[in-house]
Amino acid sequence: MRFNALLRTVCAPILLAAVASAAVRNTPPAGAKVVRRGTTTSGEYSTVAAAVAALPNDSSAQTIFVYGGTYPEQVYITRKGKLSILGQTSDTNSYSANTVTITASIPASQAGSNDASGTLRIHTDDFSLYNVNVVNGYGQGGQAIALSSYGSRSGFYACQFKGYQDTLLDNDGTHVYFKSYIEGATDFIFGRRGRAYFGGNTLAIAGAGYITAHGRESNDNSVYIFNKNKVVLKSGVSSSTNFYLGRPWAAYAKVIFLNTEIAANINTALWKDWNTGDPRTSNVLFADYNTFGSGISGRTISRPSFATLLSASQANTYTIAAAVGSDYTSWVDSSYVV
Repeated sequence: MRFNALLRTVCAPILLAAVASAAVRNTPPAGAKVVRRGTTTSGEYSTVAAAVAALPNDSSAQTIFVYGGTYPEQVYITRKGKLSILGQTSDTNSYSANTVTITASIPASQAGSNDASGTLRIHTDDFSLYNVNVVNGYGQGGQAIALSSYGSRSGFYACQFKGYQDTLLDNDGTHVYFKSYIEGATDFIFGRRGRAYFGGNTLAIAGAGYITAHGRESNDNSVYIFNKNKVVLKSGVSSSTNFYLGRPWAAYAKVIFLNTEIAANINTALWKDWNTGDPRTSNVLFADYNTFGSGISGRTISRPSFATLLSASQANTYTIAAAVGSDYTSWVDSSYVV
């Protein structure tokens, strides 16, 4: 009995902390536009795009709450003014509990451009997305974007982004991705001028290819910084699948991976040039620090000459502020930062 009492005394605070961290979001906050699939309730919307279209034509802060369900549509957001889209969930801290999926299957060849194929297209500043899955289900055979992210001060929290080639287009502005799931094969995180920080995400390999293809074309401040992410194989993908951290879409590509757990058998070079005869490596910064995990344990890493193994002091300079600016505390949701 004394042991049981002691056990309760020790464990109770731990259990309470666990419960507190797993917040439930089942009802819309006051003033939010409400999306519910198949709704006939006055004042509600049956698609996310309809709720976006109903937002006031001003710069006021707005919220859209989406009830669980699959929404087959493309969503294009251009409205000026802060906007948050919240998905219904039993655990705001985890993408695995998400109940909302926005999905389309449009390739760039049909849409006319990478951006136009996006299932969710963000062309405005001050946007946040919580606990929503965004899917482009086109599959193999060409570029097909799930998320197309333009504008500044966008945050994506505990979301899922699924595609195959070019899943996530981070092309302009400042963006953060925390505690999310990003799936693809060929160049599945890519863009030209974006400044992005990826923290605590799961990067799932759906086939042979490259996690990143950064298209930085000059010595500007565009950069992708990854910290404390985990690389895994998508369920059902062969353990012999050949993949890399990245390759350069343009010759000034700048991508840094810090404290990355590799749980799949990555190519031991880690990084790749663009193509034979067209390397595009003359001014790249491809760097990593404290890369570990079962995918590289006991294997000899043979980085190419254009890649860099960072020292601890060098790694410490690649912070969230270095990626998106020192004002990040004014717009990043600190409860998700890892």
